[in-house]
Amino acid sequence: MYKANITVALRPAILDVQGKAVESALHNLGYNGIEHVRMGKAITMSVDADTESEAKRIVEEACAKLLTNPIIEDFHYRLERVTNGKA
Repeated sequence: MYKANITVALRPAILDVQGKAVESALHNLGYNGIEHVRMGKAITMSVDADTESEAKRIVEEACAKLLTNPIIEDFHYRLERVTNGKA
């Protein structure tokens, strides 16, 4: 069993409207030193696989087919082997 921690973000060339809105709100709160805010999503899931390579394949397929929009988003992930219910 593996635990996958996945981070999804818009590709750098894609305008991040939500990130711009958050950046503006931060400036309105007085945090003027914050720039280039980009928003994304974090996904955590358990993957039932016997090997790390099988777990990687499953995570990559899930990201490509459902969890991300491959046209505008990139993803990165980290796997942890889980033994006895603990990572």
